[in-house]
Amino acid sequence: MTDICTLMICLRPLLDTSTYRQLQIVSQTMLAMTGRITMLSISRWAEKGFSYRTAQRFFAKSIPWGALNWAVAKPFLKQYAENIIIAGDATTVTKSGQKTFGLGRFFSSIYSRAVPGIAFQTLSLLNTKTRMSWPILIEQILPKPKQKKATCSKIKNTKRGKGRPKGSKNKNHRDVKLNAEMTQVQSMLKQLLTMIGDTLQKIHFVYDGAFGNNAAVQMTRQLGLHLISKLRNNSALYYKWNGVYSGKGRRPIYV
Repeated sequence: MTDICTLMICLRPLLDTSTYRQLQIVSQTMLAMTGRITMLSISRWAEKGFSYRTAQRFFAKSIPWGALNWAVAKPFLKQYAENIIIAGDATTVTKSGQKTFGLGRFFSSIYSRAVPGIAFQTLSLLNTKTRMSWPILIEQILPKPKQKKATCSKIKNTKRGKGRPKGSKNKNHRDVKLNAEMTQVQSMLKQLLTMIGDTLQKIHFVYDGAFGNNAAVQMTRQLGLHLISKLRNNSALYYKWNGVYSGKGRRPIYV
């Protein structure tokens, strides 16, 4: 408990007196209690004066959690400025019911299928030297709106002929359209980079195979970062041809 109180001293300038005192009570209670952590259980385990209604008011407040997380992690990461990379991932928490905000069906890697629950997008700072992760930003992922089933209409499937369609033009592959997940991650990265400033040397962004495509690469490069990911199993990777031209036919572009 003493270590927790010492760490929370750096949060004092970011919070008002009431919120800071309540945060101390909540953090110490959550470390001491057993069983499921809910607002009701926190109020029962907390010291006198922290009622269930006080717990409700505390969690209803708009608290800059990202700034608080960065304030705690900054003293430990500042000395390893050249060994820090940004990592992101989505996590799913199974939950039943109907009244929870953002409740939907999300893919869970643990169950290898879509399960009912809530999902969160997380950005962390990884120290490659000490192999420690510091979660900084967490945002909830909202489920996709339900689409009405289209009425079946008899449409003849016409096969496209061989070759390039007439009138088609070359596309700029750097001008991409981002999906909802990439748009959310891009917004979070901008917020994180603004928060960090010049304290750390920001170069690489790590994500799983969901970002192993051109749109994710362009999104990352727009922020001045390099993406570390893996290609999907249906990706086609080509290398540029650097050989000697034989003098016959069209010059090769790819190997």
